[in-house]
Amino acid sequence: MMKLNKADSLALVKLCCLALDEKKAEDLRVMDVSEQSSITDFLVLATGNSAPHLRALRIEVEKALDAAKARIVGMEIPQDTGWMVIDAFDVMIHLFTADQREHYALENLWKDAVEISVPNLFAAPKPEKIAKPKGTKGKVSKSNSAKKVAPKSLKQVAVKKKKSAKKKVVSAKASSVKKRKK
Repeated sequence: MMKLNKADSLALVKLCCLALDEKKAEDLRVMDVSEQSSITDFLVLATGNSAPHLRALRIEVEKALDAAKARIVGMEIPQDTGWMVIDAFDVMIHLFTADQREHYALENLWKDAVEISVPNLFAAPKPEKIAKPKGTKGKVSKSNSAKKVAPKSLKQVAVKKKKSAKKKVVSAKASSVKKRKK
């Protein structure tokens, strides 16, 4: 697996933090451990208030990573331990219940790491992507090369999926009504 550059890793961190914040994760913290660790660059730490809340947080992070086409290298989700880990290579997400977070105190273990302000991370502008022209095989026209496409937010992706699912249900209902009329 190839390592992401720092900006791409931070974008992945932001995506994970937004997903966790959306599901009401508590005490969200980000640590830059790139100088201290050879296995990851960032730790995202979050607290859930119950086992079902932890599960919802994990699922939301998985969806966000999947939507970003980020590879999940591994997951530790043992039953009833109050601690789940999602390894996305450059970013490692730790989800705890409050008592387990206090017990393991990863913030103290990684006290030499640089903490990144989550509010500042949320305030950072979203980068724009330059759309690649289709079907030009290396030839780029001036009109296509200037187009920029803003990345979709998680909410936009979710709304699009809901609309698509509703259309399928409506078309399935319409076809079953037509069959009954015949």
